[in-house]
Amino acid sequence: MLLHDALVSLLFFLAVSFTSADPTFNDDVLGLIVFKSGLDDPLSKLASWNSEDYDPCSWAGCVCDPATNQVTELRLDGFSLSGHIGRGLLRLRSLHTLVLSNNNFTGALNPELTHLGTLQLLDFSGNNLSGRIPDGFFEQCGSLTSVSLARNRLTGPLPVSLSYCSTLTHLNLSSNQLSGRLPRELWLLKSLNSLDLSDNFLQGDLPDGIGGLYDLRRINLSRNWLSGELPSDVGACSSLRWLDLSENYFSGSLPVSMKVLGGSCSFLRVRGNSLVGEIPEWIGELAALETLDLSANNFSGNAPSSLGNLVFLKELNLSTNFLSGEIPQSISNCSSLVSIDVSKNAFTGDVLKWMLFSQSSSRFDLQKRSGNDSFLSNVGFLQGLRILDLSSNRFSGEIPSNIGILTSLVHLNISTNSLFGSVPSGIGGLKLAEILDLSSNLLNGTLPSEIGGAVSLKQLNLQRNQLTGQIPALLSNCSALNTIDLSENKLSGEIPGSIGSLSNLQYIDLSRNNLSGSLPKQVEKLTHLVTFNISHNSITGELPAGGFFNTIPLSAVTGNPSLCGSVVNRSCLSVHPKPIVLNPNSSNPATGPPLGGQIRKSVLSISALIAIGAAAFIAIGVVAVTLLNVHAKSSVSRHDAAAALAMSVGETFSCSPSKDQEFGKLVMFSGEADVFDTSGANALLNKDCELGRGGFGVVYKTSLQDGRPVAVKKLTVSGLIKSQEEFEREMRKLGKLRHRNVVEIKGYYWTQSLQLLIHEFVSGGSLYRHLHGDECVCLTWRERFNIILGIARGLAYLHGSNITHYNLKATNVLIDADTGEAKVSDFGLARLLASALDRCVLSGKVQSALGYTAPEFACRTVKITEKCDVYGFGILVLEVVTGKRPVEYAEDDVMVLCETVREGLEDGRVEECVDGRLRGNFPAEEAIPVIKLGLVCGSQVPSNRPEMEEVVKILELIQCPSQEFE
Repeated sequence: MLLHDALVSLLFFLAVSFTSADPTFNDDVLGLIVFKSGLDDPLSKLASWNSEDYDPCSWAGCVCDPATNQVTELRLDGFSLSGHIGRGLLRLRSLHTLVLSNNNFTGALNPELTHLGTLQLLDFSGNNLSGRIPDGFFEQCGSLTSVSLARNRLTGPLPVSLSYCSTLTHLNLSSNQLSGRLPRELWLLKSLNSLDLSDNFLQGDLPDGIGGLYDLRRINLSRNWLSGELPSDVGACSSLRWLDLSENYFSGSLPVSMKVLGGSCSFLRVRGNSLVGEIPEWIGELAALETLDLSANNFSGNAPSSLGNLVFLKELNLSTNFLSGEIPQSISNCSSLVSIDVSKNAFTGDVLKWMLFSQSSSRFDLQKRSGNDSFLSNVGFLQGLRILDLSSNRFSGEIPSNIGILTSLVHLNISTNSLFGSVPSGIGGLKLAEILDLSSNLLNGTLPSEIGGAVSLKQLNLQRNQLTGQIPALLSNCSALNTIDLSENKLSGEIPGSIGSLSNLQYIDLSRNNLSGSLPKQVEKLTHLVTFNISHNSITGELPAGGFFNTIPLSAVTGNPSLCGSVVNRSCLSVHPKPIVLNPNSSNPATGPPLGGQIRKSVLSISALIAIGAAAFIAIGVVAVTLLNVHAKSSVSRHDAAAALAMSVGETFSCSPSKDQEFGKLVMFSGEADVFDTSGANALLNKDCELGRGGFGVVYKTSLQDGRPVAVKKLTVSGLIKSQEEFEREMRKLGKLRHRNVVEIKGYYWTQSLQLLIHEFVSGGSLYRHLHGDECVCLTWRERFNIILGIARGLAYLHGSNITHYNLKATNVLIDADTGEAKVSDFGLARLLASALDRCVLSGKVQSALGYTAPEFACRTVKITEKCDVYGFGILVLEVVTGKRPVEYAEDDVMVLCETVREGLEDGRVEECVDGRLRGNFPAEEAIPVIKLGLVCGSQVPSNRPEMEEVVKILELIQCPSQEFE
């Protein structure tokens, strides 16, 4: 890197010197060539940039002034370039537009770039720039009007020098890692039209003075750590159209000054804060509003009737507050509504009654109407509605029979209320609906066959109701369905075979009903299945074989007494032919009667003959296996002896003294003479030195010649590794990994039939031993949290190195006895063996510990990704917090940890899930978010699980500064 920088500097110096000597030479050409010399251009996008061409105006990304032929714009957006943004660009004296966005530029910002007096637009967004924004970056910003450094890795505070950019109209520093307080000088940018500082770590109160930005039209400060009350003078920004302060820590109430924004503000979002009080009546004065999002705060009281004045409103979100009362009837005036979300409040009244009122209706007319069907008889204002979420409130009443007139509806959620009556046949009229959730109500009656008319359905949730009758066969018309949950009802009859035509199905839960009959053979066609739960019914017969059903968990089929198969450990009755009985009184007519007249009874059945044959076969098998074991032990002994011989040779990187494969090859990545002594190698055969056994091998402790301990894993699947080149390539990659939370691989030993992996020795043993061992000492909360954070950092590092673990479980996390650090181990083997083992073998061999297996392992057509590790991490989080194993067996039941914790969360008993040995000695403000994070990571749907880098950030945010619970 130093040589490269020196070369670039030399080129720049030569360019300056040469142009001084020859003023006719084009400065722009030299500047661009010097800039290009510091770049990596994998797609040859800059192939047209030729130093022998003195006219850069035809070069890719360059725009010139036709009068002077000087470069005025350089636009390299999305060119896949990498490297540093070099000084060569300073030669472009007429440059006013510089766009290098969506590349992979690295390094720190060069403060000289803004010293180009002509520069007006600078866009470096979507790169990997790091470090602080230099204090001098904006000191000579000249005529800059637009700056975007979004989506980089910039850190530190905002420079005060920003205030020097008096001509700046657009500033976007979003999606970085900026921290500290907002400088008061920021409000000196009087020309500012747009300010986006979202998705950073900015903190503290908003300083006074924002009201002086009269031209400000758009401000986004969302997803930071800002706190205090909202600025009282924000209403003075008379041109403000877009205000997003969501997901911060703001408190207090909405400032009254906001109501003067009525003529301009079309977007107001303050979700995810701690705002309190009632939603003010003056909210209706913001007549231009198209989006109003007040969700996830602490607002209380009734929803104001003035909401009806917002005639341009398209999105209304009041969810997750403490609002009560009925939905105001005036909302029917909002004829442009596309999305309504009032979920997770305490609203009451008849469900959908508020939909009844429209501008053309009078109260007198409404009083004349009778029957529930009138609820939706005049809802022209809702014809464009696409999202309606009324879930988790206290609504009652019946679902109107003509609900199908909401023809644009895509998402309908009325779950967790007190709705009664039947599911109307009109539900089939929701032709565009993709999500239909009526779960956790008091609905009864049968599920209408007309539901097959909702042909766009992807998710159908009707669990926890009182539905009866059969599952309609016409459900198969909804070919896009991927989720069906009809659990905890009173459904009866057989599971319709037509369900097998729903090829996109991934999640089916029919548990806790009265279903009977055998499983239809057609379900074997469902190749995308991740969950199939039929527990606690009266299903009979044999479970299907193959695919998903080879790995279906016991908890998904338990409670069906007449179900048989290997999963339920119950043999299926077979129809055998009746035994053949030889008549004892018959005789051979050719030989005459038996001697002495004695009749000898002889009864031989086919089953007896089979038993005799089986006994003979077993006896022969025992002898054969014994002989094979003797031979195998002899062979292994020869190979282990060869390993010991190779390890005793004092060479590194090349320990192959002979072409004979028995001697093998020993490689140590350290480059030093870290080899085993002879006694250390022989210890591999000593059971006393065994540390543990896993799905792929046995781990022993031994020592290097200098006495340092190491762990050696002797693979027991050596026959599956066919290619030495592939094995060594993978080992070299793993040997380069260095992270405090990842076990270091120090070397390996290879022969065709024996492979050894040499790891660092971690003295504290496995996480499993610390949690469940016979002599375990109860971990403190702080120790548990640090272990979780260490695992997350280790996994994030592996994923960043393009390595998927596949085998994450408590026995594969080691604890350093000195530091308490968690270290992830046993990674990379599944990838090495993936070409030799199919997925079914991997799911059983690699994920040998029950409970950690991601559901998609069971489906051959679903891609196995890093999200499998995230699932295992989620289960580990719950295991560390609760102190319980992922799956535990009671006398007549199975406890699945993830399900138990989720139920505790839903019932408000989440603190009871924490390991009782802590005796309440833990911070709930840490424990509860950690448990929720574990459940999110352990989601059944891979796309719902976060990336491990996000997990690390979340944990760092959760971590409390208090040391009270050390």
